[in-house]
Amino acid sequence: MATVLVNTNLHAQVIAAGQSHSMFLCNDATSRACGVNNYGQLGDGTIIPRSTPVQVSSVTGITAIAAGGDQSFFLKNDSTVWACGDNYYGQLGDGTTTDRTTPVQVSSLMGITAVATGWNHSIFLKNDSTVWVCGHNSAGQLGDGTINEKWTPVQVSSLTGITAVAAGGAHSLFLKNDGTVWACGMNAFGQLGDGTTTQRTTPVQVSSLTGIIAIAAAGTYHSLFLKNDGTVWACGHNGFGQLGDGTTTQRTTPVQVSSLTGITAIAEGGRHSLFLKNDGTAWTCGYNSDGQLGDGTTIYKSIPVKVSSLTGITAVSGGEFHSIFQKNNGTVWTCGLNDDGQLGDGTTTDRWIPVKVTGLCSATAVEENSIENTISVYPNPSSGILTIESAEKISNVEIMNILGEKIYSRKEISDKTVPIAIDIDVSKQPKGVYFVKVNSGPSNGSDGSITKKLIIQ
Repeated sequence: MATVLVNTNLHAQVIAAGQSHSMFLCNDATSRACGVNNYGQLGDGTIIPRSTPVQVSSVTGITAIAAGGDQSFFLKNDSTVWACGDNYYGQLGDGTTTDRTTPVQVSSLMGITAVATGWNHSIFLKNDSTVWVCGHNSAGQLGDGTINEKWTPVQVSSLTGITAVAAGGAHSLFLKNDGTVWACGMNAFGQLGDGTTTQRTTPVQVSSLTGIIAIAAAGTYHSLFLKNDGTVWACGHNGFGQLGDGTTTQRTTPVQVSSLTGITAIAEGGRHSLFLKNDGTAWTCGYNSDGQLGDGTTIYKSIPVKVSSLTGITAVSGGEFHSIFQKNNGTVWTCGLNDDGQLGDGTTTDRWIPVKVTGLCSATAVEENSIENTISVYPNPSSGILTIESAEKISNVEIMNILGEKIYSRKEISDKTVPIAIDIDVSKQPKGVYFVKVNSGPSNGSDGSITKKLIIQ
């Protein structure tokens, strides 16, 4: 049996790409970052660029991260939010316009479950499904009916029942619990998807979309929407083929991304798009002058192409000119522009094919049959009976919705080291994104756990 290097204690759990920096959340609940650091967005107390990840100062207990134009956000396990980097428009939400090289707390916010940040504005989702915003607002991207910037978060008054948020360059997307999407802000290229190019200072509904389970708007002028049937839809700027419909035609209402099914996650770069399939492969389209599509070329693609040499992908993220991919063994791979070290491979060399991020977390030699490789959750997406299969014992299974609420829990399933399979009926659950957490005891006697994303459709 092969011995490989995987991160047993400090592997990357979450990835996030900013304009020219990259962020990584490790499973010790600390964060690391690399790339440009001119505003302190790496959070290490300096403005020195880093070509290998450095640890963010003074923030622990982190459960989620978000990277924007030149700012970074950290959601803690006490539901508070902390931020560092560029603060010219008050996008850090601390009541000032002072740049921060180490994280400061976002003012007056508790009960936060998700964070998104764009060029210069930030969005916060609370556990009561309300939305709060701060920062630049010249295009109405804060959705509060004004074009006035906000240095501390204000509530988007017309929105309730929100389950996910996304921030574009100067526009915002909001996913409701009925599967509809609402949008506000800049709309010069139709990125709000309402059939017009009219700027909106309060949210309007994206045309003709239902059954949406995920949204992405980190790109400059376009938006992506993932449906519960595994298809992807897109609108906005398309000059480089970033909408993936085989054309370079601007779209003011969503069109289907060509040739893609079985998609479980989406992400945007500045002018490119990323898609994760349920077979663990990643696909990309759009702008590619710096190799950010990861297909070994610098040719634009208007129909998605497969990222070279990567399998077992569990997450994707896109920066302005680079892309990040997380594998199921906890390693992270990157490609694209690297002038500020944002690829995290210790160089400033552009990469057209993904390279492994170095020095991200401590690595230990372990046997290849880690817990990740002994647990199967299928079918995924699922609409009926979900099967969880393990080559080892299973001590506990939990299924949580996107808000972290448990919809299923079962303990003491098996106390023997024998293969086991359990079936769970998920047919009565609302369509959407869920997370399956499985605690297991491998044959070497050490307990472990994994969390897998589940799509119910």
